[in-house]
Amino acid sequence: MRPLTVELIPDLELGGFTARVPDIPAYGEGETEEGAVKLALAAYIEAFGLDDAMARLNPPSSLRQIDIELEDLVRA
Repeated sequence: MRPLTVELIPDLELGGFTARVPDIPAYGEGETEEGAVKLALAAYIEAFGLDDAMARLNPPSSLRQIDIELEDLVRA
């Protein structure tokens, strides 16, 4: 099993989630996080094939959140 980087975006108005798999790239929506990821991957594999999806997987990158004031960048 290979690690997979996934961005999960909650829909605060309607509920559910959007999953984005940046390496592949694939997107899917579902009622649960797992459902959104599975739909994203299944749709990509159906369209382009498993070999293409596997070839696009990269080792996970270092994702982190930082605090920054965007207004400060405009003034600089």
